[in-house]
Amino acid sequence: MVQPGPTPKAGTEAASSWSFHPGHQAAVDRRRRIIVQNDAVGGEPSPLTMDAEDWKAFGFQYFDQPNSQVDSIWWDCGVIPGAMYPTALLASQGPAEKQAGLDWSKPIKDAGADWLAIFVEETHRRGLEVFWHFRISEVDIRPAGAPIDLPNPIKAAHPDWLIKTWWWQGMWNLAVPEVRAFKVAKVRELAERYDFDGFQIDFHRHIPVLPVGRQWELRDSVTEFMRQVRETLLEVSAAKDKPILLSAKVPRSLEVCRADGFDVVRWVQEGLVDMLTLGSRSYDVAIEGYRAALGPSVKLYPCLDDHHASDAYQHPPVEVFRGVASSWWRRGADGIETFNWYGAPPEVYAEYGVRGGPESQQTAYREIGSVETLNGKSKVFPVERRGGYPWAEGGSGQNLHAQLPLKLAYDGRPSDVTLYCAEDLKEAPEGKRDVSLRLTVFGSEPGDRLEVKLNGRLLSEGAFDYDWKDPKIFSPLPQPSSGGYGHREVDPEQRLLLVTCDVDPNNVTLGDNTVSISVTVQASPYRGRTTSSVTRQLQVEKVELHVIFEGEAV
Repeated sequence: MVQPGPTPKAGTEAASSWSFHPGHQAAVDRRRRIIVQNDAVGGEPSPLTMDAEDWKAFGFQYFDQPNSQVDSIWWDCGVIPGAMYPTALLASQGPAEKQAGLDWSKPIKDAGADWLAIFVEETHRRGLEVFWHFRISEVDIRPAGAPIDLPNPIKAAHPDWLIKTWWWQGMWNLAVPEVRAFKVAKVRELAERYDFDGFQIDFHRHIPVLPVGRQWELRDSVTEFMRQVRETLLEVSAAKDKPILLSAKVPRSLEVCRADGFDVVRWVQEGLVDMLTLGSRSYDVAIEGYRAALGPSVKLYPCLDDHHASDAYQHPPVEVFRGVASSWWRRGADGIETFNWYGAPPEVYAEYGVRGGPESQQTAYREIGSVETLNGKSKVFPVERRGGYPWAEGGSGQNLHAQLPLKLAYDGRPSDVTLYCAEDLKEAPEGKRDVSLRLTVFGSEPGDRLEVKLNGRLLSEGAFDYDWKDPKIFSPLPQPSSGGYGHREVDPEQRLLLVTCDVDPNNVTLGDNTVSISVTVQASPYRGRTTSSVTRQLQVEKVELHVIFEGEAV
């Protein structure tokens, strides 16, 4: 039966009632240039398929590279045996239920290794902070060789603990006290057994965690859960005589938090969190909105997911990473978090017969962690795109706020797009950077012309490439859900329009810029390569500001 949690105490009273370790605030204030949410077993090779000693040499290569700006690794490895369910819960169940706590998707090569202990030891040995990243609503992993429709026996035994939603087995319902209890019990078990510096509760992957349509009504249940986790970690902190911090991964804005039932303002008022990870696959993160509502006490870390990426930007060139990170730093981020990035160069993955990540990730780990290392480097400032995120029923991860794709008016009326630039181009050395605005358009035919203005000033006519190709744009087909299409081959029949306009740097504002786009000429009102008589409507797929410094090219 669904029961809301108890009514919270007044925020300031509750916050002042906690007894923190003397070193707690210093731990909160620790430098975190780059935090790695490390899903180490999500791909191949993984700890589950390697000897422990081999993996130690493999899994940290990017973090061991010279000038690495990684300061924290937050291990996100729920499929590690024993990582999901508390021992006490499994002990009270039958053999099938016990098996649910020991699920893994592949046979474990080094089954005798305590992988969580290895993660902690190897991270600390490098002088890095180590958290456990706890996905509160993870999908169910099958034991090796099990049929795909094998039910989770604990869920099968407790259907009243679940939300019927996109995942066929149902997702855990935090409005149920028993669900909150076993989740908190697992946090306690991990905190007592391992030397973690903190825990991150992941509310982003996956949702819902409350019954759909009642999320904000039942928000106190999630607040009560966070209160129980905070109390548990402070008890373990006192017993171990060391600070243990608490973070939460939440949607890109407070508006989306409200839609999904996360009363983040109350959490901060009550002192329930030390830091927040903002979003995962959104470039446009409402850092300023969070800061205005929450004040300076909580640390804010926007997240770059390069698998379930911002739509049409999976595995982008490093200039995109630089542009996004620069924007976040300027908007007040305390650091950058990465998710679904690789841990070693592509050639190392090739030795294991698998395809590694792009070299842009390796470079970004040396650059995006500070404003100083981003200065003077070429950047691309993109405008956010909408795009599906199938692992959710709710607002988180959907990017429904995004401005693109954008259909242009038939009658020449301008359509406006806001583009954020974090580079002060008026201060950049003259003659050492080129600035251009680039538009990718679907549905165009040779001879179509566009008028483009930046902050009210008409740009030069620009270069028109009517045979442009972009493997991340699927129009006229539906754009696929995020994740898994980063290596798509270019369609030789694809014809997009790329418009490139030179920009006077003095016309670019530090912060928000308005791009106005209108159709001035349509070479043919119909689709030139089809027999359709439907009037063509041009659609803007991408808007990017490219800032290229001497000696670099995008």
